[in-house]
Amino acid sequence: MNEERLLKVLVAPHVSEKGTMLAELNNQHVFKVAVDATRVEVKKAVESLFDVKVNSVRMLNQQGKRKRMGVHAGRRKHWKKAYVTLEAGHDIQLAGNE
Repeated sequence: MNEERLLKVLVAPHVSEKGTMLAELNNQHVFKVAVDATRVEVKKAVESLFDVKVNSVRMLNQQGKRKRMGVHAGRRKHWKKAYVTLEAGHDIQLAGNE
């Protein structure tokens, strides 16, 4: 897998209350990933970008919410989320996590 693809797999860290609790208690981190990404790609991307060892990756497709603007109905884009469990002794320091 080439370097360019690894950089496109991880879109952004997904910061939420649940994600923060998982990071503190279970050494898991949540990322928004490309819709066509696979578990193997996510694992390789996290290991190469953050220099950590990944234990497992769980992924889910998040459906876009239905929204209305007056009489016009629409929908936000679908996206994919990955829960990455790190091995003991490894940690990811994101900006703002001190």
